[in-house]
Amino acid sequence: MKTSIITIAFITLFFALHGNAQHGEHKHNHEGEAVEAVKASNSIEKASCEDTINIKVNGLVCDFCARSLEKVFLKRGDVAGINVDLGKGSVVVAMKPGLTIDDTTLTKLITDSGYNIAAIGRGCEHG
Repeated sequence: MKTSIITIAFITLFFALHGNAQHGEHKHNHEGEAVEAVKASNSIEKASCEDTINIKVNGLVCDFCARSLEKVFLKRGDVAGINVDLGKGSVVVAMKPGLTIDDTTLTKLITDSGYNIAAIGRGCEHG
């Protein structure tokens, strides 16, 4: 029994150290949020009204929900940033100037992520 506990402790320590060695693949700020997500929310404030999409989403309940949607949208070349407000159940997407995403594509991106859209609006009415 004692040997099993020691073995488990060494395996846990190994993976913990190995995980820190791999940590350089992505960057975090001191709050633990991905730097890309922080930059993305700053892009929302700089976006013009015609480049902003406001989406009301049902089912957003945790930080994991927000991060998963950020990843989905930030993979796209036409998205400048995204801000997910869990309290309001809203997602604000800032598009790169002159680009847009049609409602059908927005709906697919969000429903494929496991959430339901209540409404889609465009313009500066954030959240």
